[in-house]
Amino acid sequence: MDKQKHSMDRRNFLKAGSMGTLALTLTTTGLFSLASAPSVQAGQKKKPNSTFSGYGQLEKDPGGILDLPKGFQYRIISEEGGRLSDGRPIPSAFDGMAAFPGKHNSTILVRNHELTGNTDYPVIGKNPYDKDNTGGTTALVVGPNRKVMDEYVTSSGTIRNCAGGATPWGTWLTCEETMERGHGYVFEVDPQDPENKLSRTPIREMGAFSHEACDVDPSTGIVYLTEDSSPSFLYRYIPVDSSPRPGALQKGGTLQAAAIEETPGRSAEALYPEKKYKIVWKTLNPEKASDDAEAKDCIQFSRLEGSQFSAGVFWFSDTSAGYTDGQQGRIYRYIPSTNQLELFYEAASANQMEMPDNLCVTPWGDVWFVEDGPGSDRVMGITPEGQVYQFAENRLNDSELAGPTFSTDGKTFFVNIQTPGITFAIWGPFARRNAGRQRQMAHAAPPAGFGPAISDQLAVFAEHQGMSDLEAAALQRHGVPIL
Repeated sequence: MDKQKHSMDRRNFLKAGSMGTLALTLTTTGLFSLASAPSVQAGQKKKPNSTFSGYGQLEKDPGGILDLPKGFQYRIISEEGGRLSDGRPIPSAFDGMAAFPGKHNSTILVRNHELTGNTDYPVIGKNPYDKDNTGGTTALVVGPNRKVMDEYVTSSGTIRNCAGGATPWGTWLTCEETMERGHGYVFEVDPQDPENKLSRTPIREMGAFSHEACDVDPSTGIVYLTEDSSPSFLYRYIPVDSSPRPGALQKGGTLQAAAIEETPGRSAEALYPEKKYKIVWKTLNPEKASDDAEAKDCIQFSRLEGSQFSAGVFWFSDTSAGYTDGQQGRIYRYIPSTNQLELFYEAASANQMEMPDNLCVTPWGDVWFVEDGPGSDRVMGITPEGQVYQFAENRLNDSELAGPTFSTDGKTFFVNIQTPGITFAIWGPFARRNAGRQRQMAHAAPPAGFGPAISDQLAVFAEHQGMSDLEAAALQRHGVPIL
């Protein structure tokens, strides 16, 4: 993502007009409160609070690159400006990634390069979509010893390949974050057949907009997509051919955007936790997706980022949303089986979360996200029990972390620093794979008591008036005389 982008204005926040839209702050434990939260200035090192669990406190990296908990170690497996297996330079601007099983217990990483215009290290392909552009994807074949066996270009000639999503059939959907003419599409990349025809064939019915990430519901073949723009919308693509094979998505389909059933046109800033919102899907013109979604009163988010589909739930982040000072971001989940959207987490301050970007669900069921804030950026986790913890911190510079993904055996975690481009392989005492806990995470309650703290007197008044605690707290905070 681009750190220079700004969050959406509040015109739709005011348009919503309900008491639930009023701003609330959070305490440093991540709970709604009437008190304001402490802030962390840009560039300051963030400190976890005492409720953090996970793998314990981070230990300072002697190399000054990446802090990790005790017992974990990393290896740098790829750096921009190095050499691909054919001698061409490794492109820069590392971003979204996914891991696939390879031969002989290897892992194949597919990696995006968020490039546009002139750059020292472009993606130089043999079969580009647009020879005048420098973005694209590469692949790394990583052996069980966590060393690179092969590294090569898988697609080229695109613009700002930001994030994307892995398909159940072993390909990577790479997303262009641009609205430049002839671009702004999703492409399917096959790491086993690099630079093939698919890699330069845009999936036009999936929409032309500033794409960020996407993922596939394996039970239906529906693709859910996020948009990195302001405002941005939540989309889904219903393919004509839902067969799990490369090229099926190019057969055509229907693009839709999410709207709230009872209050069309609502800003996502008006959503609050402990409530599930019924969704209706509005069919769009894919070449005018954003304009059409706005005209049809779809939900307007601040700026959507990373996503992953896991255990029947689509997780996604809104990097600059929220009522807290600095707009630290939010994490949502959409449940297709009930067609409901839920605000899962909004942090109080940069200590808990600062501008979440790419995310993944770990093999043992926690949600992990990386940050792209103005200060030092981290890998953070949320457990099904509602605990928030940090796993890693970029000590090298203030560049974003990107592309969090696990090897298919769950033993190695891969992540990037975007600038300068560095890919890490990280290993240590990770928890074992736990599908049951992944399902638990899909339906876990939002982190501990994610609701307002109000007096007993105000709680009684709210109950008598048929108001939620959140609405009563919001009115009180904004000086409305309700007692």
